[in-house]
Amino acid sequence: MKVIASLILAAFATVANAQDRDWSAPQQPFTIYGNTHYVGTAGISAVLVTSPQGHILVDGTTAKGAQVVAANIRTLGYKLEDVKFILSSHSHEDHAGGLSALQKMTGATVLGGKDNVETLRTGVSPKVDPQFGSLSNFPGSAKVNAVSDGEVVKAGPLAVTAHSTPGHTAGGTTWSWQSCEGAQCKTVVFVDSLTAVSADSYRFTDHPEIVAQLRGSIAAVQKMACDIAIAAHPEVNDMWGRQQRAAKEGSAAYVDAKGCGAIAAAGLKRLETRLASEKR
Repeated sequence: MKVIASLILAAFATVANAQDRDWSAPQQPFTIYGNTHYVGTAGISAVLVTSPQGHILVDGTTAKGAQVVAANIRTLGYKLEDVKFILSSHSHEDHAGGLSALQKMTGATVLGGKDNVETLRTGVSPKVDPQFGSLSNFPGSAKVNAVSDGEVVKAGPLAVTAHSTPGHTAGGTTWSWQSCEGAQCKTVVFVDSLTAVSADSYRFTDHPEIVAQLRGSIAAVQKMACDIAIAAHPEVNDMWGRQQRAAKEGSAAYVDAKGCGAIAAAGLKRLETRLASEKR
């Protein structure tokens, strides 16, 4: 687990240096497991969970990336108007920038943690966000509703559970659901960002409430039932390496019961490193 966490921590550094054009770059869609499909960009995850009675989309990537997500949904043979809900992990431009456009294209309702709803509506991050002052505004969405911890979002046979994971943002949310291939069902978890990232002038040691939120969220993800982990940034748990292995191994390449734990362990290590650096 320590080795995996170290690799994931290195991936976090790669993510931090990514350019916006990478976050919005085209990426061919693909099936992860059963009715769970990757429809995001080359740098930001978005996942479509499908059913004959309607679909659920998790995250919208960037404002530019919305067109990539829409095209990917169509490429897989699904109709945009069949998307009933769009679920938000957190309210930063790289993950929520495309929600407004995708909502207009689908007519879906956007759902997010209650403390992120206002930001999702306005596209303007609040001062309590550790990254305030360094964040870009993004197009707000018209139809946004709040979800609470443990709430289940249903569309036909689909049931996606919200798990409150604040810290990176005040209303951060991790999402989980079941996907099946025949009689083999797996718990899929879309893990919200668990990273201690901030504007240059921000000190986490001056905000013990945010540190407590991050610790609580990391612990919650560590404990979750998790057969397939999908990180908000695909590099974080080697999505592209898994995709390459899937050419030979099939969907088994994405199955890793330690995936959520490794992401959480890397998030904790990064937090501890940041807190230690602030004491120097």
